Amino acid sequence: MSFATVTTLPAAIAEGLAAGTLAPYLGPGLLALCEGATPPADPLALAAVLAGKSSVPGKIRNRVTAVAQFIENFKHRKTLVAYMTEAYATVPGPSALHRWLAALPAPLIVDTWYDNTLRSALAAARTSGWSEVQGLSQSEHFGTWTGWYAADGTPSPDELAAPTVLYKPWGAHAPAANFLVSDTDFVEVLTEIDIQTPIPALVQARRASLGFVFLGCRFNDQLPRAFARQIMKRSGGPHYAVMADEPTRMEARFLEEQGITRIALPLAEVAAQLVAGAPAAQAA
Repeated sequence: MSFATVTTLPAAIAEGLAAGTLAPYLGPGLLALCEGATPPADPLALAAVLAGKSSVPGKIRNRVTAVAQFIENFKHRKTLVAYMTEAYATVPGPSALHRWLAALPAPLIVDTWYDNTLRSALAAARTSGWSEVQGLSQSEHFGTWTGWYAADGTPSPDELAAPTVLYKPWGAHAPAANFLVSDTDFVEVLTEIDIQTPIPALVQARRASLGFVFLGCRFNDQLPRAFARQIMKRSGGPHYAVMADEPTRMEARFLEEQGITRIALPLAEVAAQLVAGAPAAQAA
């Protein structure tokens, strides 16, 4: 398999993010940059938290979507939402990278985890000029794929085309405890995502002129690959992924398929360079 790998941070990344021609695409790994207590920071940790609240069969204890489905089936959807709300009630202090990203003129930021950290950073950076759209579970909002929220958390029945749109395709703790987490949640979305139905029209329009920079993401599971593939569809490019560890076979295939350049540096190092103005950046 062949995909580009670089071991220095290309100047094009900092320049593109600062200019709003590259969009941040964030994963749970970004929580590792935060200090103090953090909510569950990866699917395995979340599975452990949920399984600890219910008597879950051993064979599914490490699969978060299966654990969530078991709780939803045997204890009701409201119980699952309550568990998720409790798990993500902690809002860690945003890292320097979160704060830097929140100050960018980004037309689109994608955040694929359930924590409120970037929302907190955006709220601290600016009281207006941004809006949020979240994926909705069909178990609770049948027929409605997304929910829009103003910067103050007020829900809107219509899309809010603010200068910066934060897109949380899996939902989030705030402002309304929307979570895509169970097998059923994801099956419903994946059934339609190939024809783009669950992806907001405004996100589709804005990505056409954007490339994505994946920060704190891994693609060693079908779900993050499927969502990234469909969110990237018909986007302008180029695309980059910060990934210090060697990709798995499936990750390597995904990087090649999507034309993503791997930045083989630790996330903390890339974050420090970006926040400091990327002094060590070199031309791609």
